[in-house]
Amino acid sequence: MLQEQLSLAVQNGKAKDVVALVEQGLAAGETAEALLGGLLDGMGVIGEKFKNNEVFVPEVLIAARALSRGTALLKAQLVEEGVEPIGTAVVGTVQGDQHDIGKNLVKMMLEGAGFAVVDLGVDVSPESFVAAVKEHKPQILGMSSLLTTTMGSQKDVVEALKAAGLRGQVKVMVGGAPVTQAFCDEVGADGYTADAASAADMAKAFVSGA
Repeated sequence: MLQEQLSLAVQNGKAKDVVALVEQGLAAGETAEALLGGLLDGMGVIGEKFKNNEVFVPEVLIAARALSRGTALLKAQLVEEGVEPIGTAVVGTVQGDQHDIGKNLVKMMLEGAGFAVVDLGVDVSPESFVAAVKEHKPQILGMSSLLTTTMGSQKDVVEALKAAGLRGQVKVMVGGAPVTQAFCDEVGADGYTADAASAADMAKAFVSGA
């Protein structure tokens, strides 16, 4: 019942309710893993609705804020219980591009899917992507471009990973308004999706080997 209430509170973007329910659950001896399940379920519903154009960016952002308030309260307990993220993802907007809304949505959807996400921000150089892959050893590397003029930077990152001998260690996902499946194939990336919720689904499939 508490999990259902948490799921609904996330879906409705009610951060105060999420905090109260998480605190109530912990006080009652619920495991952090069970409470996290309710939070992630709510974000999963929002992701599906976003894919189907039933909700839009503002609703996703509000739900994600509620989710992050809940997960922040659970962090210490999850570590104590030995609950691991399903994988690690590094995300960033490529060099020359300052746009971050799409990248932020992908980050939120990945977190909602159970990933630990390292956000490199905007205007990220190929060298910085490579350094982050070396440091964090992610299963997923996600790159975004909003400008057609910066799409070439995504190819530069793929080439830099090859040069560093890291290309085989990480699944590279590309996205952004001008990006297409044909472009993904051309630059040698592993995956492309048109929206953030589908990106999270693809990342989950990559880490599960599906």
